[in-house]
Amino acid sequence: MNWYEDEVLRVEKESEKLSFQPETIFYGSSSINLWTTLYSDFEDIQPVNLGFGGSTLAACSWFFDRIMAQVNAAKSIIIYAGDNDLGDGRNPMEVCLYYRQLLGQIRAKFGDVPCYFISIKPSLQRWEIISQIKTANRLIQEEIKGDPNQHYINIFPAMLDEQGTPVRELFEQDGLHLSPAGYALWKKAVRNALNLSTND
Repeated sequence: MNWYEDEVLRVEKESEKLSFQPETIFYGSSSINLWTTLYSDFEDIQPVNLGFGGSTLAACSWFFDRIMAQVNAAKSIIIYAGDNDLGDGRNPMEVCLYYRQLLGQIRAKFGDVPCYFISIKPSLQRWEIISQIKTANRLIQEEIKGDPNQHYINIFPAMLDEQGTPVRELFEQDGLHLSPAGYALWKKAVRNALNLSTND
């Protein structure tokens, strides 16, 4: 986990400098961290971006106490991670177990705060492991079912074209990270899940 230290230190410093008490925590990997319009996209729900580059669900769990140290309460938590776990060779069951572990930590600190998991995205760069991505999503979705305070945001179908492959325009040149069009799609999906207006 030493690989993440610089990124975790950056997030810790940024959260210490917050001039407001956030209501909505966005937590996870670079798809969260690189969401440059996140604060304007969700300004009506006092967001804080606590994503850190390259992170796995395992790392989100490992660094949870440090990163969340400055946040004492939240009305909702949006999570995106698992992509890098699978890219690193972890199997879908491990990814689900790390999700379960992270949820346990969230419950211990924040109680029954509503949690929203954005499904692991289909990407051009990781298309060769698409079956593992689908399996991990299914396992996590099953984990979420039956808990009224857990929600699954399924962005997977909207990111595929008519041939069932990832839409090129939703990604940066690397075929992994989201383009502005990709983030616009995610913004709409998240705002819909949170029952927020999407007129803007």
